[in-house]
Amino acid sequence: MTNLGPIGAATGSGDVATAAELEELGYDTLWLPGGQENNLARVADVVRATSGITVATGILSVDQVPAAEVARTYATLAETHPGRFVPGLGGAHGAKPLATLRAYLDELDPVVPASARILSALGPKMLQLARDRAFAAYPFLVTPDYVASARELVGPDTRLAVLLSVVAEADPVPAREAVRGGSLRFLAGIPGYAANFRRMGFTAGEIAGLADRLVDGVTVWGDFDTVVGRLREYRAAGADQLVIQLDGLPREWWAGLATALR
Repeated sequence: MTNLGPIGAATGSGDVATAAELEELGYDTLWLPGGQENNLARVADVVRATSGITVATGILSVDQVPAAEVARTYATLAETHPGRFVPGLGGAHGAKPLATLRAYLDELDPVVPASARILSALGPKMLQLARDRAFAAYPFLVTPDYVASARELVGPDTRLAVLLSVVAEADPVPAREAVRGGSLRFLAGIPGYAANFRRMGFTAGEIAGLADRLVDGVTVWGDFDTVVGRLREYRAAGADQLVIQLDGLPREWWAGLATALR
């Protein structure tokens, strides 16, 4: 089984200098953004420019990136840098997203085994698919209680890599405003995220208004020690890897978080 390690870094910067710095700081996995972009060429560049850090995609859209391209990149890197590239997959839309994902995974199976891929997952059906067809699930904007429930659902053998939005601000007013000004506002309007917020116990009004309780529940903010303590709650709840969104954090926090959370 692929080993992600206990701490990952998510950053929009795909340059090799940043990757090498994060590897030196002790991060186990570098998560490069996917979304609607095909970043497979960047993945290959980062893998070849570093010596040991695992490079994962968070998340390649199966609606945008052909399975044949993922398989080709994986096979090429597996020959020269085995175990270094982990495709993170998701983003299936349309009338039958689960069927779309299953068909995509069927196409990958001969080249990219389940033990070498990750699925973006929020709801129970996606978590079950990750349990059955991947080695890890990759949820975002979730509470520690959600992580504990997800751990029960997927069992002990499926890894949980939890992506965490972090704001380095101890004052609650600007901290929450920073969260509301980020991706939460957009994602709260996406049906899958809104449904998962409801499953976690947030009301329709809290979701629509990005209430303090929602902001505080699914993101992490505070001074350094407060943030570390909050992140450790996710690990105690069952997260195998804490994936920290580093963009916007003070540079000195990069090293401090890698040390504190190891």
